[in-house]
Amino acid sequence: MEKVLLAFAAALAVGIPAIATAWAQSRIGAAGAGTLAEKPEMTGTIIILVAIPETMVILGFVVAAMILVMI
Repeated sequence: MEKVLLAFAAALAVGIPAIATAWAQSRIGAAGAGTLAEKPEMTGTIIILVAIPETMVILGFVVAAMILVMI
């Protein structure tokens, strides 16, 4: 039973940040598209802003890997 709970915790460690990242990137992407329509010189800034939320998923993956090592 303990292994099941650890596997579930690892799944949550990746799943919840993935959902949050998808929501954040949808908002940032929509705003970024509008910004780029008016100011094309902001391309680099928008790419960076879209990439920043990805760190949540990467950190969630690291936590999940650490949890799974405990199994």
